[in-house]
This record gives sequence, C-alpha cells and structure tokens, in this order.
Amino acid sequence: MVGREKECSELQRAVDSNRSELVIVYGRRRIGKTYLIEEFFQRQFDFRYVGAHGMTTRQQLHNFAKVLASYSHQSYGQFKSWFEAFDALQDYLGELPERKKTVFIDEMPWMDSGRSTFVVALENFWNGWAMAQRNIMLVATGSAASWMRNKLVANRGGLHGRITCSIHLSPFNLHETELYLESLGIPWDRQQTTQAYMLLGGIPYYYSLLSPSLSLAQNIDELFFSQDGALRLEFEELYSALFSHADQYLGVVKLLSEHKAGLSTLQIAKSLNYQGGKISHIIKNLEQSDIIEAWNQYGTKRRGTIYRLIDFYTIFYYKFVADNLSKDPTWWSDNLDSQSVTAWMGNCFELVCMRHHLQIKAALGIRGIATQVSTWHVAENKQEQTRGAQIDMIIERADRIIHLCEMKFSNDLYTISKDYERYLRERSGLFKHLTGTKKSVVHTFVTTYGVANGKHKSIVHSEVTMDDLFRP
Repeated sequence: MVGREKECSELQRAVDSNRSELVIVYGRRRIGKTYLIEEFFQRQFDFRYVGAHGMTTRQQLHNFAKVLASYSHQSYGQFKSWFEAFDALQDYLGELPERKKTVFIDEMPWMDSGRSTFVVALENFWNGWAMAQRNIMLVATGSAASWMRNKLVANRGGLHGRITCSIHLSPFNLHETELYLESLGIPWDRQQTTQAYMLLGGIPYYYSLLSPSLSLAQNIDELFFSQDGALRLEFEELYSALFSHADQYLGVVKLLSEHKAGLSTLQIAKSLNYQGGKISHIIKNLEQSDIIEAWNQYGTKRRGTIYRLIDFYTIFYYKFVADNLSKDPTWWSDNLDSQSVTAWMGNCFELVCMRHHLQIKAALGIRGIATQVSTWHVAENKQEQTRGAQIDMIIERADRIIHLCEMKFSNDLYTISKDYERYLRERSGLFKHLTGTKKSVVHTFVTTYGVANGKHKSIVHSEVTMDDLFRP
C-alpha cells in the first residue's frame, strides 16, 4: 500500500486496544477508503455490508438480511426496521468466539435513506450492547463527508463522544503520487507526473485508470475525450455521490472555477442568490470533501477568508471537457501547444505549489519556524491611481521575514525579463505601502527547473524547484 502510514497506525491502535472501537473513515469519492480498509484487514471481516446508493429503506433492509444470512448461515425474513437488523447482527456477533470482532460497513451514509431510523438504531446497537462487549470493532466509511461528520462525529444524541477513531482520508501529495505511479509500472519523469497531478489531483483511483502503454497525452484523450471516457462520465456521479441536492453544490463549484483567485462567502452568496446560512453549510461540506479550501487574506482575520476550488479534476473538467463539443477523440494531443492549455498549466502549477506549501517551507529550511500562509489581492483604484495586484501565496515567518512566492511552470529554466522585474519591484512596494508592514519582504521563486542566470535575477531571494515539491 502506498502512503497511508498514519492511517494504518491508527487502525492498528484500534485493533490492539482492550475496548470496543467505533472507527469512521471519510473522504472524497475515489480517494481509497474501501481499499485502505480491505488491505489493512486483508479482507477478513466478521461481517461486511455495503450501502447501496438510491435504495429505499426496505430495499436496504432486504439486502442487509441477505448478507447477514450468508455470514450467520441462518434464514431471516424481511426486517421491519433497522432496530431488528441490528438486533440480528448483535445475536450473530454474540455467538462468535471471544476475540476482537470486526464489522465493516462501507458507504454507511447511503443506508440512511428517506426517514429511516438508521442512526437511532445504530446508537442503540452501539450504546446498548457493542460498547459493553469491549471486543467489537465497527469500521464505517462514507464518501458523503458531511453525513459522516454531522451524523457521527458531531452527533448530539446517543453517539456523542462515542467515535474512538476518526480518519479523514486526504488526496495524495506529489511524493505519494510518484510512488503510486511506480507501483503501477508507469515510469514518468517528474514533469509528466506534475502535469498528471494538475488534472487528476491526488485521487488514487484516477491514476489506476492510466495505461502504462500510452503516453500522458494519449491517456488524457482516452479518459476524457473519447466518447465513453471513464473520467468524462465520472463527473455526473461525483457530486451526486458526495452530496444530496448536488445541484446547489455544483453552483458554488462552477462559480469558483471561473474565479481563480477565489471568492468570499459574501461574494458567493451574492452571485448565486443564496441565503447566508445555506451558503455557509454548502461551503463547510465542500471544504470537508477536499473540493475547496479556505485561504486567509493577508492582514485580515476570519472575515477576510476567501475560498478557492482545489479539486484538480473538477477544474480540468470545467476548463476543457464540460463545454467541448468538438467530438475530437484526440483533442488534447491536438491542442497541447495552444494558449489555453499553456495558461491552464501555469494556473494549475500555482495551485500545486500552494497545496505543497509544507514542502516549500522545508526546501527553504524554515520548517521549524512558525509561519502563516496567506494570499493577497488588491483591486485597481483609479482615484488613487494605483494598479491592481495579486500575490497567490505569502509565507510570513515568525522571524519577521515575508516571502512573496512566484510560481512559474516552464519546460526549461525560467528567465526573468526586464519588464517582469520592474513589475515585481512595483508590486512589492505597493504591498509594503498598503499593508504597512515593517518586516523584510523577499521574492521566492518556485519553478520547474530553476531561474536562469541573468541581470534581472537579482530580485530573486530564494528558489524552490519542482523536485522540492516531491519531498515526503
């Protein structure tokens, strides 16, 4: 198994404990929740059930009875409620030898359909019997992160404080992605791996669809631009699997896909005509699913928070797939050198760097120094005759140094022109003037292969290269 060392350590602690353990594993669809549990337990469970999407409570109960019968070798009629279903599970588990007994319920949110009593019955099963046994390990997974957190982690009823292990499975970073590609027999160099990350993010399942016999461009054509491409069709299922009322979430996601610099809660609510409470709920759930991320505006507190779309797959889909009516199955290969693709690579490389700010800190030798990472944007002010400016990532150090990060994707050493050097000096001056900072302000360049030597390189204080982003 690639990565997931911390998660496996947590699962092992739960296995070795002398109490019953209620473990939840949640994260974005296709992130590898089921794979993690199956591999860790070597597919050996005392009971396993998989919730079915879109089924009624009656259908779920019918399936549950059928699966339980296959384990217990007993015959069950139609369970009338989840209380009966969990009573039967309790009887079956109670007859097993005295040892740690593992129950795995995959996609638990899908079992709570309609007005079912699923959560109350689960509370009764856990509090009324399983917890007292001291040898039950119930592992529940779910792609609907909002359900997992609201109904289990933040439960204010019988499950309040009962979760003994909560695992949020996050996307791979570049280091883990490189290891996973190697395990798949795909020996791409780091530039190709970075490009793949720009459209697949750190979602393991998406990489498993790649063919080692095809180039990166050919794989993209096959997965996204062929008529039945697996990742062309994936988008329709992704958000409906993550959220109920998916159209409301898609409204926010599409809006953010059109605003690279991000938007505040107020801006999102105003653009979509959503009420404050409603938009806050949607934003929170999107954050928990690793679809969007909150960034603080430099020099402000929480009210200055902006939200950026960080799901690379979604960004790529909206940029190149959603409105592509060309019906060209090799569209990507045919347009690799186009301006739109070049601009997309530049923007996505910035996002890759922002997602790897810890690796950038390590490369700068400041991992042990307290820092604040933020963004900064100022609109053009014609009255004061000041131009607009934006800095995507700022690293402010406790030792009174501020790194203004410039992130550039290129196929060779990056060359700083005279005009660009002038722009950076003017922007740095504007930043110091408007923020009133007295700290040292320096320019840090994060590039693929480094900055070319030249008379305009003097503005560069420190450098980080693509290889540094692949640090563990």
